[in-house]
Amino acid sequence: MNDDIRKLTKRKLNFFQTLKAVAWGMFGVRKRKGHTKDTATLNPVHLIIAGIIAAVVLVVVLIKVAGWLVSYYS
Repeated sequence: MNDDIRKLTKRKLNFFQTLKAVAWGMFGVRKRKGHTKDTATLNPVHLIIAGIIAAVVLVVVLIKVAGWLVSYYS
């Protein structure tokens, strides 16, 4: 099992492609062809990091928008 994980983490792909895959995943729309390609080429460590970053950014943006709306309508 450790050899499989090491092989997966050796995959080289730019971080922008990983962010794009995470964005499609968060949006909830992905073609099977794209999903299959992503699972075959993306580095799982990069996916985890990008997912955490995207979740934090989403929460911060939602908090800022909510704060702006509350101050605008009060």
